[in-house]
Amino acid sequence: MNILVLCTGNSARSILGEVLIDNLDGERFRAFSAGSRPVGRVNPGAIAKLEREGHLTEGLSSKSWDEFANPDSPQIDLVITVCDSAAGESCPIWPGHPAVVHWGIPDPAHADDIDAAFDRAYDSLRRRIEAMAELELEDLDNTAIVDALTAIHAREKKADSTVG
Repeated sequence: MNILVLCTGNSARSILGEVLIDNLDGERFRAFSAGSRPVGRVNPGAIAKLEREGHLTEGLSSKSWDEFANPDSPQIDLVITVCDSAAGESCPIWPGHPAVVHWGIPDPAHADDIDAAFDRAYDSLRRRIEAMAELELEDLDNTAIVDALTAIHAREKKADSTVG
């Protein structure tokens, strides 16, 4: 299953999501990330957090979502938006008509304590992705996928508010 994680700048949250999905269940899922207005570089805070957690960061890049809207692009099965501005934007027409779900995660890039903010964003995404990996998404239709992942986000959002 190909999963595209979107955020406006594609420099922090979407990069974390891409790496987590590939690392937590790379056998079933292949992750990509992109942005509606990519900043052109991965946020150093995201790189630092990923490296602290033992993830490889070579080859990560900030790229446009246009790269995934072409007929010759990998067919995307699921789109996860992780920032509120990307969720509200008009997305391209994705080949294959993937399920689209929103997991709003606060932006760590502009926080006062960058390391703590990246820790929270990483942990929030990790919990959601671990819960997603427990589902048999391949057996669900788009509506069921959206419902299941929306429920995960709602449950984890409550957990986020008690932690942070």
